[in-house]
Amino acid sequence: MCGINGIVSFHAGAPPVDVDELTRTREAMRMRGPDAAGRWLSVDGRVGFGHRRLSIIDVSDRANQPMLSREGDLVLTFNGEIYNYTELRGELEREGETFDTTSDTEVVLRMYRKWGREMLPRLRGMFAFAIWDARANELFLARDPYGIKPLYYANDGRTFRFASQVKAILAGGAVSTARDPAGVAGFLLRGSVPEPFTMYEAIRELPAGSSMMLTRDGASQARSYFSIATVLRDAVNEHRRYGDDERAALIADGVRESVRYHLVSDVPVGAFLSSGRDSSTIVALAAETGIPLQTVTLRFEEYVGTAKDEAPLAQVVSKEYGTTHHTRTLSRAEFRAELPRALEAMDQPSFDGLNSYFVCKAAAELGWKVALSGTGGDELFGGYSSFRIIPRFVRAFSAFKHLPRAASAFKELHGRLVRNPARFSPKTGYTLKYCTSYEGAYLMKRGLFPPEEVASVVGDELAREGLQRLRILDHIREVITPDPGTPFARVAALESSLLMRNQLLRDIDWASMAYSLEVRVPLVDAFLLRQIAPAVFSTSKRNGKELMSRSPHRPLPDAIMTRKKTGFTVPIVAWLTERGQVTKHFGMRPWALHLLEAGGHAAIA
Repeated sequence: MCGINGIVSFHAGAPPVDVDELTRTREAMRMRGPDAAGRWLSVDGRVGFGHRRLSIIDVSDRANQPMLSREGDLVLTFNGEIYNYTELRGELEREGETFDTTSDTEVVLRMYRKWGREMLPRLRGMFAFAIWDARANELFLARDPYGIKPLYYANDGRTFRFASQVKAILAGGAVSTARDPAGVAGFLLRGSVPEPFTMYEAIRELPAGSSMMLTRDGASQARSYFSIATVLRDAVNEHRRYGDDERAALIADGVRESVRYHLVSDVPVGAFLSSGRDSSTIVALAAETGIPLQTVTLRFEEYVGTAKDEAPLAQVVSKEYGTTHHTRTLSRAEFRAELPRALEAMDQPSFDGLNSYFVCKAAAELGWKVALSGTGGDELFGGYSSFRIIPRFVRAFSAFKHLPRAASAFKELHGRLVRNPARFSPKTGYTLKYCTSYEGAYLMKRGLFPPEEVASVVGDELAREGLQRLRILDHIREVITPDPGTPFARVAALESSLLMRNQLLRDIDWASMAYSLEVRVPLVDAFLLRQIAPAVFSTSKRNGKELMSRSPHRPLPDAIMTRKKTGFTVPIVAWLTERGQVTKHFGMRPWALHLLEAGGHAAIA
């Protein structure tokens, strides 16, 4: 994994690239790529690229970046991994292409020369990259289908800047640090900042599964090439009856293939191992390939000896599949001591990213450079309670959609009857207002603060501007457009496009990069989704995760198959209560407010 950045002075009146700014931005991402640093500047000084490299595929110096085409007319700075690059390379070679490295980076460069933006759906992996095309004087930016790898940009109408991290762009010193009301409001509503917004007015995120072009006339609108909702709609519309054995085979083949691709590496690959089905299945399938596999489990001192302690069952899985296993216990004292560094590494505020940070820390202490994660299984196979609760809400309350007075009356009645607000969710009073649609019900289920309470935190003016620009319900509705077709598919699209993209994957990125660790997510893969979606979403049966768990030739231990889901969370409330940072009930709200005040970059005093 790497850090990329660049500056393009596209307007005739813009000054040439400030090389010192380019270097400052690049070096702010040193931990993303400690193995090598590179810089490229165009002859006229109006385009500059930077790169920090974490060497995983073709670790030789010849694969360093920015990479120039042999013709000298294309330059690429690339962050990510293309898992099917050997097949793509073979196809290009059969058509007469030659290569100077064995890297996936050069494959991307040659593909763009041959196919342009049409190459994007053919790339299997996680990526964010920029290509300067001197033939047309154009900058091309692209991001992977799920947005596993981030890409941020700032455009002042004269100069265009981009980087892998928000704070890297700020480190350049040429971009305003004025806060964005929409980003602030989005964080308060969701607990993470929804793309394309950031916490800063001048900086935007290129949406997942999209590309952008910059010419002398300026930047184009982001152009989507992948839609989760569309894939799910097409699967639902198949209307084909799959037998249980056929569904199991489709899912097993797809997951097994994805794990195999995610093992492509020129350095050893390890795996995070919890006591859940997702990570256990990935470990079992990885072990089947015959590669030596290390695994690590993070346990919390607070949970030792309770049902939330993942270590005992993880050890059972490790023994079953012959991995070299490590258990790391995080104590309250270590958590508090490490917290300032964790918050400093956080690129944008997120109220649920510390679990990722500490498991990445454990892996890095073992000397790992690459780790597999089970992230994505719950979104793909319906593992969250939201798959049951949200459709239930919509069925129960949809009749109130056109009765605003009833919603207001319920809110007022709720306020009168609930005399101890700390014992009830503050969102309950807004049930009839929002739970009449999937977008509203999702906001209530996953939201932190209701929109009506944002002003009490940041003031009326900022809240009004932020909410107006954010359009949170429209934003949520967009990810289920086109309509996936069933309640189950709608929630899958919501969770994959919002929770996973804006929070889980973003957290994994900043947390892993803080320790120069590449984390791969085999269950977050567009090729996998297209392959198994008919088996998961074209039936009324909701046993996709159980079928996935049967994928290994050697079955998962019974204790894993029968264990109730507990989730993987750091006991933040318990560990910070004594310091007055949270309250006993709904303590994550005060924690989120602290993160907002700190901006994701400051320690707790």
